[in-house]
Amino acid sequence: MSLTFYWYPNCGTCKNAKKWLDENQKDYTSVHIVEETPSKEEIMDLMEKSDLPAKKFFNTSGKKYRELNIKEKIKDAGTEEMAAILATDGMLLKRPIVTDGKKVTVGFKADSFEENWK
Repeated sequence: MSLTFYWYPNCGTCKNAKKWLDENQKDYTSVHIVEETPSKEEIMDLMEKSDLPAKKFFNTSGKKYRELNIKEKIKDAGTEEMAAILATDGMLLKRPIVTDGKKVTVGFKADSFEENWK
């Protein structure tokens, strides 16, 4: 099973996730989330497969999130509108995002990776 690993190389959480994938000898394709930001359609697909609320895809601790006052912009936004906002800048996306095309994890927690990708 090959995974798609959306990450930002300078992100500590992403580095930990990559280390886990490497140590567990997982086959994956890395996608630089800022240089190759997923499209609105790709983000919608990831949201659908994740079973997570759309707001969970936002990097709420990020500088851009605060600078652009995204919290206010998404308060009453629908899923499609949120996906459109996320597609404008990879730094707005919570990372890493890992998918096998069927399921999706957002962020890195070793137990979640164990459960989903082992």
